[in-house]
Amino acid sequence: MTNHAHVLLCVVRDPQVRLRDVAEVVGITERAAQRIVADLVEAGYLERTREGRRNRYRLHPDLPLRHPMDRDTAIGQLVALLTGIDARSGNLV
Repeated sequence: MTNHAHVLLCVVRDPQVRLRDVAEVVGITERAAQRIVADLVEAGYLERTREGRRNRYRLHPDLPLRHPMDRDTAIGQLVALLTGIDARSGNLV
């Protein structure tokens, strides 16, 4: 999987995760984690809101994957497959 996918899965598992912790788990720099999250926010897959001193992330599960071969698959379906978490409810599937 790509680093983008790994970062996305970390954020879905813990919506209030610190990017420092994401970087450590994924094995990338904190700056790389910041760039990846910015990419995911810009693409519309994630929404970032500020809660006190921390960020909270929310996945938009109905958006399609970007690759033309995968356009009929929603990002939430991929997340559910890889994590066992329903991206809409946050519950295990």
